[in-house]
Amino acid sequence: QSMKKVYKLENLDCANCAAKMERAINKLDGVNAASVSFLSQRLSVEADESRFEEIMDAVAKVCRKVEPDCKILR
Repeated sequence: QSMKKVYKLENLDCANCAAKMERAINKLDGVNAASVSFLSQRLSVEADESRFEEIMDAVAKVCRKVEPDCKILR
């Protein structure tokens, strides 16, 4: 079962970082689809519902690696 959530991002500074983040998140195990919008500063994640929190922790790690100041407000 898949679940979709949208999060607001804080301190996402460049469109290039947003694209890098999106690519990295889409490679994570359990993620079905993810998109990062630089313009609206939003992250949309569709992932395995039973492991959603665990997957979001991995997503947060990936985001920090690409953009250390970026926060996912959840």
